[in-house]
Amino acid sequence: MVGAGQLARMTHQAAIDLGVELRVLAATSQDPAVLAGAVHQIGSPAELADLRRLAEGADVVTFDHERVPPELLARLEADGVNLAPPARAKLLAQDKAHQREHLAALGLPVPPFALARGLREIEEFGSLHGWPLVAKAPRGGYDGRGVTVVADAKVASAVLGELPDGVLLEPLLAIEQELAVLVARTRVGEQVAYPVAQTVQRDAMCREIRVPAPIPPQLADKARSLALEIAERSGAVGLLALELFVVDGLLLVNELALRPHNSGHFTIEGSCTSQFEQHLRAVLGWPLGVPDLVAPAVVTVNVVGPADGAQPAERVAEALAVPGVHLHLYGKEPAPGRKLGHVTACGAQIAEVAARAREAASILEGGSA
Repeated sequence: MVGAGQLARMTHQAAIDLGVELRVLAATSQDPAVLAGAVHQIGSPAELADLRRLAEGADVVTFDHERVPPELLARLEADGVNLAPPARAKLLAQDKAHQREHLAALGLPVPPFALARGLREIEEFGSLHGWPLVAKAPRGGYDGRGVTVVADAKVASAVLGELPDGVLLEPLLAIEQELAVLVARTRVGEQVAYPVAQTVQRDAMCREIRVPAPIPPQLADKARSLALEIAERSGAVGLLALELFVVDGLLLVNELALRPHNSGHFTIEGSCTSQFEQHLRAVLGWPLGVPDLVAPAVVTVNVVGPADGAQPAERVAEALAVPGVHLHLYGKEPAPGRKLGHVTACGAQIAEVAARAREAASILEGGSA
């Protein structure tokens, strides 16, 4: 696995039970997956030699992030390396402009967009859709990074000045809800979809995942069908996470990720098969697991570093006093605003389950029970 962050850490935990050796490409010996005991190699995802060394003797190479340059993925495939997902599919998650153009060409629902490379294009898009707009870096953004709300063409031009490949422009939408759907797909086309999750954003970061999403059944069916269609038509192998907006009661694609995803952390305790086990099954070509929930309601709350730099590990015992919660800390050094772990609770009703998960997360972040 290229990357050794918390997604690789939790994939490693799933690999242990399956008898799979997961070797990770880590930036440092303090990366979360390395601290959890994964076999590791220190190197850079931007260095072909490091990627080739990681791939030696491996059955498959997969990813916990999007930061491998596409041209290097093409070189690895030319070497005969089994990439999951393939380079062509991975590019959809790496380049938002390419993703928008590809999905629009397939007739799938995306917001209005334009890849602007100059002031005139910015002004034309603003005149057509009104200000403010949302300006996105085509590559490299995550957890709200690389996304800016711009009030006018002057501000948008300043953003463009920092992006040599252009800026992706979209209208500022009146979003009613944000949803996420996970799909697992094997190379031969076997697919399963998890229940639709509602994601709750705060400060441009996902803070809660609530499953099942509180939406009409027909909208949930459409969301799952859309995720399955995108996985199939993109040639995804492994996990695909589809983030969706609900606008005027209709679905629009926000982003794709072709790897395990933060929106799927609820599956560890909340589903028959976790997203991490499912990803391993899919990339290895093994039969896929059952994606169903194990309880009527599941809520995951992310643990984020507070302003005072509090260390969640010092409050584990107190947080575990909240009945029925499951704690996951990623082994990261605490920093304000940094995602340090998550808490999941399962039960009969979303409101009660969410209250327990929030209580434990608040304790870990330095709040009171």
